[in-house]
Amino acid sequence: MVLVCGRRALFAIGANLFGGVLLAINPPLEPAPRFVARTLDGDKLTNESVRGKVVLLQFWATWCPYCRQDQPAVDALVHDFASQGLVVLAVNVGESKKKVKQYLQQSPRACAVVLTEDTNLAAVFAASSYPFYVLINKDGNIAGTHKGAAGEDALRRLLRKAGMEAE
Repeated sequence: MVLVCGRRALFAIGANLFGGVLLAINPPLEPAPRFVARTLDGDKLTNESVRGKVVLLQFWATWCPYCRQDQPAVDALVHDFASQGLVVLAVNVGESKKKVKQYLQQSPRACAVVLTEDTNLAAVFAASSYPFYVLINKDGNIAGTHKGAAGEDALRRLLRKAGMEAE
């Protein structure tokens, strides 16, 4: 028996081999809001341009010590999952291009960097504390989020929600 809410199945109920009742919960994934982003390098990204790829968004600020703490972990993911097509966007929230470029001269990032003025991502995801991570799967759905410093292990667990495993 399947209970349906709208177009999505919420529960599947059936009997297992031992006569017990089997209950599986399959929460629906929400589609990622429509977005446009332009990186500091000038690349334009949209939902359509990244379809078929896993996208990790990191909302961050140069003044945030937890963002700085997570930067090596995010850079490691960029390196380890590049061959699988992972797209990582570090969305700086609320700071000037000059400030961000100064920061990047001292602490370069392995991922693409996007400014608030060049995207609607911070607004559509209501990013208000940092770091804040959003994972979008290959189908364009939100596969998971993480608020606060994550560290490499937690970020790898987050990526697994979109089917990404280190090779």
